[in-house]
Amino acid sequence: MKRHLPALLIGLGLSTAAVSPAAAYPVDCAILLCLAGGWPASAECAHARAVFIRRITPWPIEPPLQIWNCPMRARFRQEERSIERVFDIAVRVEPVPLVSIPETPLTLQRVQDPADVDISDPAFDFVRSIRVFEITYQQRRNQHGDCNSWSSVYMGAYGSQGDYSRRRSSVSAVPTASDLAVPADCRSYWHRSVFVEWRDYEGSYGHEEVHY
Repeated sequence: MKRHLPALLIGLGLSTAAVSPAAAYPVDCAILLCLAGGWPASAECAHARAVFIRRITPWPIEPPLQIWNCPMRARFRQEERSIERVFDIAVRVEPVPLVSIPETPLTLQRVQDPADVDISDPAFDFVRSIRVFEITYQQRRNQHGDCNSWSSVYMGAYGSQGDYSRRRSSVSAVPTASDLAVPADCRSYWHRSVFVEWRDYEGSYGHEEVHY
């Protein structure tokens, strides 16, 4: 898959120069493909990853992949393998020039909007592997010797159709790859970050953390 991504991205016109605020969908198609391929080395994927990370950089915190901004409209053939379905989602079989995509009002999308085709197939588990943790934790010992701690953790995740939701979570749910390291004793400690993790199409793990 990785060796086909650069040609596919160029064929779709998903170059850095093609991405502009007036046409948000190309970069989300690039994020979809580059994430699936494990972020292969290319200018297009470097830009897609930068946007992916920038969206979780406070403030505001946004869904890193906004799949509803990638017009897929793919037709699945019964004989296709799962990976070919991923390519078809990006119009691999019948490339559609960007100018031929029907114009739609570019309005702010709600985070719960789903993809415009069925992506419940296990081929798209890499989309559902993305989790975003908004983490705040602090502790200190007060003047009476009591240990006081306070935490706020929210987790954002993707549903079966690429819809994004955010809910309250806990410190214990934060992945071990995060820099969060609550001391065993009660010395003063403070941590505030946004942590995102994912797995590519082949299951390889990746993560990034933004401290603020």
